[in-house]
Amino acid sequence: MAAVTEAVPRVSPKQSSKKMGKRKRNQIDPELDRFDSLPWNSSISQDDPFSVIAGSHELEGGFLSLEEIDEGDYGLEIPGLDKKVKKERKNKSKKQKDADVDADADGVEEEMKEEGINVDDKKKRKKRKKKKKKAKESSKVEETTSVSNNKDDVEGESVDETEFYAWNELRLHPLLMKSIYRLGFKEPTPIQKACIPAAAHQGKDVLGAAETGSGKTLAFGLPILQRLLEEQDKASNMGDDMGEEAGRFEPKGFLRALIITPTRELAIQVTDHIKEAAHGINIRVVSIVGGMSTEKQERLLKTRPGIIVGTPGRLWELMSGGEKHLVELHSLSFFVLDEADRMIENGHFRELQSIIDMLPMTSGSIGGQSQSSENCETLSNMQIKKRQTFVFSATLALSGDFRKKLKRGSLKSKQSMADGLNSIEMLSERAGMRANAAIIDLTNASILANKLEESFIECREEDKDAYLYYILSVHGQGRTIVFCTSIAALRHTSALLRILGINVWTLHAQMQQRARLKAIDRFRSNEHAILVATDVAARGLDIPGVRTVVHYQLPHSAEVYVHRSGRTARACTDGCSIALISSNDTSKFASLCKSFSKESFQRFPLEESYMSEVMGRLSLARQIDKITRKDSQEKAKKTWFEQNAESIELMVENDDSEEERVNNHKQKRVTSMQLKNLQQELNTQLSRPLQPKSFSHRYLAGAGISPLLQHQFEELTRQKLDHGVNLGDNKRRRMVVIGQDCVEPLQALRSSGQEVRMDVKEMAEKRRDIESLKRKRKEEKKRLHDQRRKQKKRLKEVDE
Repeated sequence: MAAVTEAVPRVSPKQSSKKMGKRKRNQIDPELDRFDSLPWNSSISQDDPFSVIAGSHELEGGFLSLEEIDEGDYGLEIPGLDKKVKKERKNKSKKQKDADVDADADGVEEEMKEEGINVDDKKKRKKRKKKKKKAKESSKVEETTSVSNNKDDVEGESVDETEFYAWNELRLHPLLMKSIYRLGFKEPTPIQKACIPAAAHQGKDVLGAAETGSGKTLAFGLPILQRLLEEQDKASNMGDDMGEEAGRFEPKGFLRALIITPTRELAIQVTDHIKEAAHGINIRVVSIVGGMSTEKQERLLKTRPGIIVGTPGRLWELMSGGEKHLVELHSLSFFVLDEADRMIENGHFRELQSIIDMLPMTSGSIGGQSQSSENCETLSNMQIKKRQTFVFSATLALSGDFRKKLKRGSLKSKQSMADGLNSIEMLSERAGMRANAAIIDLTNASILANKLEESFIECREEDKDAYLYYILSVHGQGRTIVFCTSIAALRHTSALLRILGINVWTLHAQMQQRARLKAIDRFRSNEHAILVATDVAARGLDIPGVRTVVHYQLPHSAEVYVHRSGRTARACTDGCSIALISSNDTSKFASLCKSFSKESFQRFPLEESYMSEVMGRLSLARQIDKITRKDSQEKAKKTWFEQNAESIELMVENDDSEEERVNNHKQKRVTSMQLKNLQQELNTQLSRPLQPKSFSHRYLAGAGISPLLQHQFEELTRQKLDHGVNLGDNKRRRMVVIGQDCVEPLQALRSSGQEVRMDVKEMAEKRRDIESLKRKRKEEKKRLHDQRRKQKKRLKEVDE
């Protein structure tokens, strides 16, 4: 409501018409016409004696007043009126209405008291409802304003909702949509589009499989957050009527979701992803992994987080130790197994079976719960029935009667406890997956990413280091991961590469967790970094910009090959995979081709003219590595002997003679000089780039213009035309090495890779021939050895 009073001198119609004409000429505003049409009344009646002085005649002066009106009735907005003033007026009017209502209520109460009706209970209920209603309205206002303003929060720019239109079909909570706006996910991935409706809105268990890098983490993370937010909203809505009893619809301080991953790095990554999605939501997410301080993780558990992501070993260690928050599983609503195919490997993750055995039964009976939860505060049976199980993997192999097995129920799974978890079917059944589970398999025929370019290099086992150095030095563009099967091979390879001047980071299971995280952070921060890793890095690591994966040693199974290759070509990007195949790897490679139904592979293009210089550098590096390794082993042995002698309080005396000391000193000097000379020679070679064997240092075209040189000359000319004019005298020019191929492996593979048809039968026969030849040689060697031994025995008998 607005009330405006204005004191103006009354003027004659002519004067008013002149002034109005001037106003119209000065500013044409339709709002003035509306003001003129309002009911203006005289503020002083004609009977008032003061009207003689003030002027009561229309032609004389006087006072005009504007009646109190509602702007909404006339569709007006008073110019210059601040929005804050409007809000204050609205609040005042609401307060006035509430006061009137309270006054009426008091009158009714007095009447009821006079009639002998007790109204204290009704009064308390009304007051309680009023308070909760006001709190609810204020929270709703804050929530709507925060959600409506989320577009302004994202980098200070407005967000176009049409870009995120695909997410509307999934009907996610506004706070989750806010996180999606902030993270910039334009549309859900296929696995997310298939899993979220079934899990979040239909409440089904999910058994999902999709290629690596397809967004499986949010496929189970968003349904978890969606249901927890719905419970919060339900609890706040029912709080008006049920009071404290509504707390059982949103249990606080209990473990609601348990997510288990096979590796520590994947657990930390999943935790980070869910935290990003839960930004601004009152849900705590904590990672519990090995290699970290147990005391620190126990302190984190004391905060009673709702979602825990962990590895089986550390989780079971804390559970078996009686950690209260992990043992109280009666309110667990979600159980997730990520990278399930890794969980079922023989000899691994025995703790997972123990954790699954502690889960409450999903039948809804209180007696079916684990013993650890008997003394806990129990929830309704519906809460237990609603527990959802998610099993995700990059590969999925299920039998046709899998649903029938689930229907047969938990009795069969209890009988097969001793058999262990040897398949995804057994794992899902033991985890409590229901018969109506949604089975979503989005893997293609080859299981690998669509934009992954696979290739191989045939070489001898001892030449793998040379070809690896060739790839990293000639095509060292973009992030590269080199996979080894054994830690010994990893240490050998990384040592040689460091000696050759290539900075690499290592990652394997025997490293401390702090060093592992540091290696991943350094690898992630450098655009052209190189990581030499075991299969620890093959699972779930989402590092953007990995352009190349090199299989220095082939994995033992096709599933591991899929996960290794899945570190590149993630999220609809392209990437390259290179496998180094020796004669010993032929059978493995043949089985890989057979499992993926691969009829052809690309042979990676090699410039053989570079290999002579590569071999020379590698020979020097191996000599240096041999000397330094021997020296370090001697120092480690000596240090170990001295430490053990000190621990038992023994004095170590040097019994070497003077001559032996002199010889040892001379030998050390010779070794030191040899190492120095080798290092100097290698540094000289490393100071210049790799050049082909036929390259002429005196004449640029002495060996002919190759396609590579032609391409580089064209690039140089184009750069000079584009940037040469703008370069000042003080600016440093970039040095370009003529004859050095600087393209990344994927580009080289696409430009000059050769398609090779892989005949699996022929490769298998070739492998069998090689094995039979080795067997014959071994038998011949054994026969000759036995023959020599018999001859020696005869000679001894003759001499005797």
